[in-house]
Amino acid sequence: MRDSSRITSMGSLVLAMFMVGSSVVAGRLMVEELPVFLGSALRFALASALLVPALLFVEGGLPRLGKRTWAMLTAQSFLGSFAFTVFLLKGLALTSPASAGIITSATPAFMGLAAWLFFGERPRGRSLAGIVLAVTGVLAINLDSVTGGSELASRPVLGNLLVLAAVGCETLFLLVRKALPEDRQRLSPLAVSTLLSLLGLAFFLPAGLWEAWHHGWPAAGLEAWLAVVWYAVVITVGAYFFWFWGVMRVDGSMAGVATAALPLSSVGLSALVLGERPTAGMLVGCALVLTGILAVSGVRLPKRFGAGNPNGLRTREARAESCKSEKC
Repeated sequence: MRDSSRITSMGSLVLAMFMVGSSVVAGRLMVEELPVFLGSALRFALASALLVPALLFVEGGLPRLGKRTWAMLTAQSFLGSFAFTVFLLKGLALTSPASAGIITSATPAFMGLAAWLFFGERPRGRSLAGIVLAVTGVLAINLDSVTGGSELASRPVLGNLLVLAAVGCETLFLLVRKALPEDRQRLSPLAVSTLLSLLGLAFFLPAGLWEAWHHGWPAAGLEAWLAVVWYAVVITVGAYFFWFWGVMRVDGSMAGVATAALPLSSVGLSALVLGERPTAGMLVGCALVLTGILAVSGVRLPKRFGAGNPNGLRTREARAESCKSEKC
């Protein structure tokens, strides 16, 4: 891949992760005034209203897919759109947005742990170290919550556990994605985003309508409604599209590196928008999780920092190619 194309693809992934990092701030603002299911149904309804016309205009309609692919996509939507969102938003109501963002960013490490538990893919060396570092980072955040923590957290330990449950759902979402049959190659990023949004709406709509009927239409403020719009347009549409577009064009290790932008985004935006002050324990946990992400992704700093790479990062593939050229 040419350097310019690689930079564009990585930029797309990093942008997607910064958008996803903002979800903890938008989610916190939303759940303060809107019920979880109603707010999420509105989010997916607005996102679908944008994505469906775009798909019809660009691709002429939904692609033809086999029954197994539909089943896999439905499972993905249930895990990644429905269950993940429910656990995350319920957790955000109890813990700090910054802590939730850092815990969520540990997904690559938990993915490696799940592959070990379910598929016998035993992690070795750097991958094992990355998993240990990420888990230690999450434990550090929970310990910080017990000893003081953020002023925005009312029941931080329970909230963090709910966010961990969301991470578990996201991990299963990624495992299901690996099992998609071969016709997944016919799904464009726009088609995947549209289908997951429509399926997410189908899961949230019944409970959302019940909440509106049972509790009445909420008298939410402007911030809550703007959070719904942001969640729909920036996170559901923008982040989905930029991630699926970029991940098709880079190797897995580079995609893993891009996820490091998520905790930075969540901590920074929590401080900027919500006025949350990062605690020492939170920063330590963030550093451990970031290091774990880089380790699991197979990225290491070369002895001659930056040699052959303007970013100073080299993947296993890059090192092998360099080795060939130098006849080592």
